[in-house]
Amino acid sequence: MKLAPFQYAAPTTVAEAVALLGSCDAKALSGGQSLMPILAFRLAAPELLVDLKHVQGLDRIVIDATGVTLGAKVRWCDIEGDARLAVAHPLLAEAIKHVAHYQIRNRGTVGGSLAHADPAAEMPGIAVACDAVLTLVGPKGARKVAAADFFEGALQTCLAPDELITEVLLPVWPKARRWGFQEFARRRGDFALAGIAAFYDVDSEGRAANTHIGVIGASDRPRRLALAEAAFDGKPASPDSIAAAARAASLEVDPPSDIHAPADYRRALVETMVERALTHAAR
Repeated sequence: MKLAPFQYAAPTTVAEAVALLGSCDAKALSGGQSLMPILAFRLAAPELLVDLKHVQGLDRIVIDATGVTLGAKVRWCDIEGDARLAVAHPLLAEAIKHVAHYQIRNRGTVGGSLAHADPAAEMPGIAVACDAVLTLVGPKGARKVAAADFFEGALQTCLAPDELITEVLLPVWPKARRWGFQEFARRRGDFALAGIAAFYDVDSEGRAANTHIGVIGASDRPRRLALAEAAFDGKPASPDSIAAAARAASLEVDPPSDIHAPADYRRALVETMVERALTHAAR
């Protein structure tokens, strides 16, 4: 289907882009890997597309004492090609390998994925699991929003129509941290039917501490699994503690049934993915 008619603008600054977004029914265009199919199916028909390709300063990856900061225009291939991230944030580096196909990874962007808020997408899941903080810029200036508060439902966020995501900060990653990422899709590159991002630190007694377990594909938004975290936290990593966390995760999620998988199947997948992710982390 052909796209509905629209006007086009390509600002060079964030301020210009924000002003254009607030001027009418407008949509920001970054990688366009989600937006363009939506326009083609007439699920959206904005008056104006605001192309961010000429906006400077949004495509940087900064690694410093605060953590890893990804600009909104950073592409998946930029993350894949940055060897520093294998140490600075290995969980992010591993998760991005699962994003769609290389053609999509060459164009898709961090900000686009976060703003689109697909509940099965990897980047929103990493953001929530890792306690990321997003910077949003609008007519009144910049504001910081925790990833857990940013996502409000399937394809729904707290981003105002006249705001842009400019960057996301993933807090500093200790070198000794143990982590695992697992997801299951019908075909390589498809959205995950269920996926798990997990990490934990180890205390002086060899027990898991600061356990984080995030899920995608089994809820209306990415979220952490508090009961599964509690089942594992404070215990040495063992087959029993891992199985307890996995079982708690399966009981905690309330996935939908759809044409891709029934709820019970997704619930079983969550249990398996948690077990695999924590087993990988323990090794």
